[in-house]
Amino acid sequence: MKRFSSWLQTVAFALVCGFAFAADPMLVVGHKNPDTDAIVSAIAVAHLKTQMGVTAVPIAQGQPTPETKYVLERFQLTAPPVQTTVAGRQVFLVDHSDYPQAPDDLTKAEIVGMVDHHKLGGLTTDKPIEAWVFPVGCSGTIIARMYAVADVPIPQSIAGGMLSAILSDTLMFKSPTTTPEDRTTAAKLAMLAGVDDIQALGMKIFEAKSQFKGISAMGLLKQDFKAFNMSGRKVGVAQLEMMDLGMVSPMKNDLRKAMGELKADGYHSVLLMLTDIMKEGTELHALSDDAGIVETALGAKLQSGSVWLPGVVSRKKQVIPGLEKAFK
Repeated sequence: MKRFSSWLQTVAFALVCGFAFAADPMLVVGHKNPDTDAIVSAIAVAHLKTQMGVTAVPIAQGQPTPETKYVLERFQLTAPPVQTTVAGRQVFLVDHSDYPQAPDDLTKAEIVGMVDHHKLGGLTTDKPIEAWVFPVGCSGTIIARMYAVADVPIPQSIAGGMLSAILSDTLMFKSPTTTPEDRTTAAKLAMLAGVDDIQALGMKIFEAKSQFKGISAMGLLKQDFKAFNMSGRKVGVAQLEMMDLGMVSPMKNDLRKAMGELKADGYHSVLLMLTDIMKEGTELHALSDDAGIVETALGAKLQSGSVWLPGVVSRKKQVIPGLEKAFK
């Protein structure tokens, strides 16, 4: 009997090990047209989960931007492989929680968790999931909480990436989305990453963010483009952040043409935010089937399809809420 029991334990152990090794690792993925926060968050959460005993790998839904490339190189992080299909896999979403921003076949996957600092976007699941959603300026701030709760140390390289994501998302704490927690988390991450001058790092990130040379107008438009379903109408909002609007002045006509091409793909409205980081404002361009809705959302009149919005630098907090209200 003891021999039989021992045999059963051996078989059970072998089966468990077999399943463990046979199972595909969890995929951790950010939104379409990934920014620094989306890519670094995928890297950070995948590392955390693996350290906690759940094998996870980061993937991305697009190539890193010039800014993100700078951050990855600066802190010696490897860019996640580009993968746009997740069917049949366990998926942990970072920096988004809506279907338009997620992989197209997400409904064929199992969502096991999410980290986000945006509004909830209508995702539904069959089972309870791990959800970390808080009104802060960056997903990196939330992920720092996750590491603290799990009592897992943040590696120096990942700390540098997370710090960079916070500086980028909050526009070096100039954005109205910035919270005290973003500031304190950035300070802690700077110590872990060995960064003595946060402001200097932020300026380097902004310089990289403003590198548009060699990128087509459509490429720039899609670099940080988010699509939304607003009361059954498809609305797209792109944002380019730069040190000086003069950097894109020669490209404005091409950018508007690209907006028209994109709008032809079933969009009711396509907006482009040209955000001047130093002046803390946005020149907004719009192509819409109903310009009146856009003007109502912005509280401003468009002149030849554009308007300067002083103090407006945040898409998620200062533009999207007004659009959603106007489209209802």
